[in-house]
Amino acid sequence: MALRYFITGATGFVGSHLAEACVKRGDAVVALARTGSDTALLEKLGATIHRGDLTEADAVRKAVEGADVIVHCAAKVGDWGPVAEYRTVNVDGLRHLLEACRGKTLQRFVHLSSLGVYAARHHHGTDESEPLPANHMDGYTQSKVEAEQLALGYQRHFQVPVVVLRPGFIYGPRDRTVIPRLVETIRSGQFRWLGGGKKALNSIYVGNLVDAIFLAVEKPGAIGQVFNLTDGEFVSKRRFIESLVTGLDLPTPKPVGLPLWLARIVAWGMERKARRKGAAKAPRLTQARLKFLGLNLDFSIEKAKRELGYQPRVNFDKGMQETIAYYKSVSV
Repeated sequence: MALRYFITGATGFVGSHLAEACVKRGDAVVALARTGSDTALLEKLGATIHRGDLTEADAVRKAVEGADVIVHCAAKVGDWGPVAEYRTVNVDGLRHLLEACRGKTLQRFVHLSSLGVYAARHHHGTDESEPLPANHMDGYTQSKVEAEQLALGYQRHFQVPVVVLRPGFIYGPRDRTVIPRLVETIRSGQFRWLGGGKKALNSIYVGNLVDAIFLAVEKPGAIGQVFNLTDGEFVSKRRFIESLVTGLDLPTPKPVGLPLWLARIVAWGMERKARRKGAAKAPRLTQARLKFLGLNLDFSIEKAKRELGYQPRVNFDKGMQETIAYYKSVSV
């Protein structure tokens, strides 16, 4: 039976892929889009578009009317800026959405979180039983922890059928944030290896994430649960970066990089100096970028395999081929 999906962040990276997949399955798509955002793809898909913002409670209430499934993809992302700015979108905006769902008959409310909610340390097969830190290193990760707690609280207290998914680093066509920034850093000769690039990257192809979202909607036992998600294969930082370098004909990064201990000191110093100056943009090296490029980020997806039936359909090589083909087509 066809379902009516309300997707937040539908004009963005993950949300747009999910909207496409919904339409292919014969499901209806409803989206909330900010004024001025590019809705051309959604219009082409025949989606119903409501203009507004997650911070506008009235707009959210109107948009969710008649929805069978809510998938919350929207978030303020980044590694710089006041925590309060991240909370406004990632926590307060989520609260508006959850309030709008109270008392409604929903099949599922899928909340997209992040593996970034775990402590910023080396991980080797970390699973969902790992406690989350109360205080995080930046506004994004702090607000994502708080958002998870809020969503699961609404499931426990108000029976909103919440499932929390924690994807790792999402790659694929239409990423407008991480890969374009990495490409520019490599192209400009500013890229530096941290710790040699041998550590694991917690990557997940966007198509695999979309598959997991549908499984979270369909499995009755998923309600109230949290699931880690990656591609399920070891991909080193070096393998990922070298795939971009080869595929997009970028200059080879210099072989000498910073050891991890020194990178921590440099990042701390750069962040301190930037905050003292009230810098609007992040410095070249932050604790978040150090985590992405230097820490071992290996997380278990056994729970998702066991309870959702999740089996990554697209392997890393295929996913990167599609990603690189897209960026070549848009001349990143």
